[in-house]
Amino acid sequence: MTHDIPAYGERRVPLPAPRQTPSAATATLAPAAPPGQDVPAPAPPAGGPRRHARAKTGGTAAGPARSRDAFFDNAKYLAIVLVAMGHAWEPLRDGSRAAAALYLTVYAFHMPAFIIISGYFSRSFDLRKDRLQRLITGVAVPYVLFEVAYTFFKRWADDDPGYPISLLEPWYLTWFLIALFIWRLTTPLWKIVRWPLPLALAIAVLASLSPEIGDDLSLQRVLQFLPFFVLGLNLRSEHFRLVRRRAVRIAALPVAAGALAFAYWAAPRMNAAWFYHRDSAQELGAPWWSGAVMTLAMFGCSLVLVACFFAWVPGRPMWFTALGAGTLYGYLLHGFLAKGSRFWGWYHHAWLHTPWGEILLTLIAGTVVTLLCTPPVQRIFRFAMEPRMTWAFKPDPVGTGPGAR
Repeated sequence: MTHDIPAYGERRVPLPAPRQTPSAATATLAPAAPPGQDVPAPAPPAGGPRRHARAKTGGTAAGPARSRDAFFDNAKYLAIVLVAMGHAWEPLRDGSRAAAALYLTVYAFHMPAFIIISGYFSRSFDLRKDRLQRLITGVAVPYVLFEVAYTFFKRWADDDPGYPISLLEPWYLTWFLIALFIWRLTTPLWKIVRWPLPLALAIAVLASLSPEIGDDLSLQRVLQFLPFFVLGLNLRSEHFRLVRRRAVRIAALPVAAGALAFAYWAAPRMNAAWFYHRDSAQELGAPWWSGAVMTLAMFGCSLVLVACFFAWVPGRPMWFTALGAGTLYGYLLHGFLAKGSRFWGWYHHAWLHTPWGEILLTLIAGTVVTLLCTPPVQRIFRFAMEPRMTWAFKPDPVGTGPGAR
């Protein structure tokens, strides 16, 4: 979906008011709280020159600004690299069983990991006006802009001038934005139910049995991925510390190796579309009851691999930690190259389907998405990812804003 720039480039300012959630745009890639701290970073300045000045210095009258947790920024960056590599491997699967195995393994956990982090940083979300505004500017508006941009790109690159613009049917990567928008809006509901995760799993199972849901708003994905978001809502910092213990880190190696070996065996036998969570069992040509079985089995499998992934994510600042703030940029922008490579026939070159070609493609994918997460790219595309749009909202009455005492 730099280290001193909040996720997706949001502007943070610590206020003396109650703590607020991060920008909605940061969903998977929101600013991370320090270890042991369960409250996300404060909201952007609500206005006023003094608050804005404090934003630049990083301090407040009450004390210094809280730091970001390198673990979450590292996890976000590594996950987005795996997303890009997975897209690079997709056209190689038919001719390379190894590429197919890597593809299945990565697809089993990379989006669940993103979505769990999204839920974790949505715990403080409510329907307060400033948070709804950030949800609109940080998620809804980028969804509209990129859905239109992707459509025009497909018309041009794929020589398909009649391809329609449809905000009801997300195309390619934009499904995650509409899903995030819906998940965030439902957050207050998940806070009041007694058994949120079992309920979310039941909804996901029912969705997998319901082909009539259709493609509008990518509801199949919204509902089938929902348990991961709800799980994130119910996690605390100590849960992440549990999976980062040395014993878990050691156990993660044989588990990951076993998963890769199983994927190598399953690659020619299994329909990879199960990992996309975008279709019902009937639409995949399977009996209806298999939707329930696969939903629950894949949820368990994904959780195990997500735990293995988190176990090996560094907890200290690394050279790539700062790039965790720009992962939404990398996620949305690399889609143009990923799709363009298919439209323009880049994979028609036979040497790309050799082992050395596959390795080179993997390195290129990782390098490209890394560059797209950098601060210069964030500055260029911030108008689309994080538009301020103060003109679109009614101002708060004096003394009633989120920072008012």
